[in-house]
Amino acid sequence: MFVLTESARTELDAFFADKKKEAIRMYLAPGGCSGPRIGLAIDDPNEEDFVVEQDGYTFCCVKELWSTIGGATIDASPMGFLVTPEIPFPSAGGCGCSHCGTGTCGGSCH
Repeated sequence: MFVLTESARTELDAFFADKKKEAIRMYLAPGGCSGPRIGLAIDDPNEEDFVVEQDGYTFCCVKELWSTIGGATIDASPMGFLVTPEIPFPSAGGCGCSHCGTGTCGGSCH
């Protein structure tokens, strides 16, 4: 399953307002103490990709990664786009604050 939320589409519309729409790649990115995450980048699909189109946008992802995550929801947040896989990655045991292990987490890692 693939979901592009209304808020994510609105952000994409604003980004591409004055430029040609290009394909958007979902890729595996390192995630620090919270483990890996799915990132987004402008990139053309190729024969090794799963490709989905929604609301006038083309998204691509390496087929092996797509089968691992089982689908994705793309949403917008104050920090940028958030890609949530249908099948979550195993937790690395961190809190996601990116400061665990440095002693600067403020006690919020539980």
